[in-house]
Amino acid sequence: MTDTVLSVQQLDIRFKGRSGMSHALKGISFDIHAGEIVAVVGESGSGKSVTSLAVMGLLPETAIMAGGDIIYHDQKSTEHHLLKLTAEQQRKLRGREMAMIFQEPMTSLNPVLKIGDQLTEALRDHHLCSRKVAVEKARELLTRVRIADVDRVMNSFPHSLSGGMRQRVMIAQALTCSPKLLIADEPTTALDVTVQARILQIIKQLQCESDMSVMFITHDMGVVAEIADRVVVMFRGEIVEQGSVEQIFSQPSHPYTKSLLAAIPRLGDMRNKSWPERFPIPGETVNAVQEQSTARYDLPPLLDVRGLKVYYPIRGGLLSAITHNVHAVEQIDFSLWPGETLAIVGESGCGKSTTGRALMRLLKSESESIYFHGKEISSLTDSEFHPLRREIQMVFQDPYASLNPRLTVGFTIAEPLLLHGLVKSLTEAEPQVHALLKSVGLPTEYASRYPHEFSGGQRQRIAIARAMALKPQIIIADEAVSALDVSVQAQVINLMMDLQKSAGVSWIFISHDMAVVERIANRVAVMYLGQIVEIGPRSAVFNHPAHPYTQRLLASVPIADPKNRPQRIFDDSEMSSPLRKAGISVAKIPYRQAGPDHWVADGLFPLTQ
Repeated sequence: MTDTVLSVQQLDIRFKGRSGMSHALKGISFDIHAGEIVAVVGESGSGKSVTSLAVMGLLPETAIMAGGDIIYHDQKSTEHHLLKLTAEQQRKLRGREMAMIFQEPMTSLNPVLKIGDQLTEALRDHHLCSRKVAVEKARELLTRVRIADVDRVMNSFPHSLSGGMRQRVMIAQALTCSPKLLIADEPTTALDVTVQARILQIIKQLQCESDMSVMFITHDMGVVAEIADRVVVMFRGEIVEQGSVEQIFSQPSHPYTKSLLAAIPRLGDMRNKSWPERFPIPGETVNAVQEQSTARYDLPPLLDVRGLKVYYPIRGGLLSAITHNVHAVEQIDFSLWPGETLAIVGESGCGKSTTGRALMRLLKSESESIYFHGKEISSLTDSEFHPLRREIQMVFQDPYASLNPRLTVGFTIAEPLLLHGLVKSLTEAEPQVHALLKSVGLPTEYASRYPHEFSGGQRQRIAIARAMALKPQIIIADEAVSALDVSVQAQVINLMMDLQKSAGVSWIFISHDMAVVERIANRVAVMYLGQIVEIGPRSAVFNHPAHPYTQRLLASVPIADPKNRPQRIFDDSEMSSPLRKAGISVAKIPYRQAGPDHWVADGLFPLTQ
């Protein structure tokens, strides 16, 4: 690995904003060699994505290049100083020489173009081949990223594909012109563990086959251990440490790197422990190994749900009649006790988020009964249910979509307090707003800023602070820490546990991160195709998984040890569909007992169609 493909030298970038100049990158330098995967890690706002956008020539007009250089050596070994190129010269390099996989595939793919047209677009734009040859290459690329039903996908629009399938299409699109450098910006953050493991394997295999260089931006240290050759650690616009993946994991030298590694949730850490535990954070005075024994199983359940189901109607025909239903949630039962954390886990599309939204009455649902504090609430009208919203709050998966872009962060957090009459004015709410911002690790001066001025991880912390404002009895956290880097994730989870201890709040923790779930949960419900296939105490589900799907989930979790990279075997067949003809009723799933309070779906439950 002597040939340097990309050399970033003393790169200094600043941004003009309403509150003055912000320093995004402070003279960073690193190289990427041929056939090498370099992981760039760091917390939200550290400058990872700004670095990638600078390389690709995609920085906004507010960016000021204060110094430095980016040198790229193309496939003919010609040297390009990227910061000095014209827009047209940069466009010719993009796609053909350098390609990028973005974090959110749904916003990166054109919603009105079929997948086949989007995959052939770059080849035709760079005049590399005819349309017929481009279509054949697109089909070949879809096969390389392990998409089985190529014909269907080529003729599909992005919205009809799952998150994992869209991400595979993005990888295929990035590889259409056989680039020498691939930049992957958080390509697996929003994916569940089974799809993430498959995507990582695909990127690694493609990189080996074509001797491509990869700049892999992530905050997941388990992913870093699984895929990277070298690691660059960034903190507040600076590179604080870089070295081989083995060196970084076994002998970290910088305090920030040490804190990153200490905050990694490792599957198996809680194997012999009965209760959840806080993350140990270096320098924290709180006893980090203190058990979180807040769940009150001696009391009646706080929430008891029976027969919850959510169907999405599909209309068709001349009269637009309902022809099919998507059985998003199919007659599930579960209970939540005071002070307990119940985790709901499963792949994208299994019904986790739909369950949380149904409980909040954000979408139409049916149920046999829902009891809250022993009172039946499923039959309440919307006006009767309104006071209960103070008791049941939700942190949504996409914080940007759930924050009003026209309101300051301070007003956003204060709004629930004003609406429920807990304070009379913004001035009166200010101390609580500042305390909530501090509790999620944000400076109090951020109260005057707007959502677009924050990184994704920072916006997620703001959403959590808003949900905590009313001190509810139940908080439904829908992927609340999936966008956070590991150090902030550890702080937020510790914060959630502290709130649970001080206020007795119960959490419904919806997640695809099994290692985080193992640390925080008292009990775990595993969902597949709208049904709970396994539910029980965390130790029973993790130590003795009884359902094949639970076993598959746990086997896909990345291991945060670069010396232990398991060879995984994957099944690329499509999941069974939850689509049913209108009028068809599904029998309630039977269970068998696998242990004390540990229940598993009985009989054969197909994992694929």
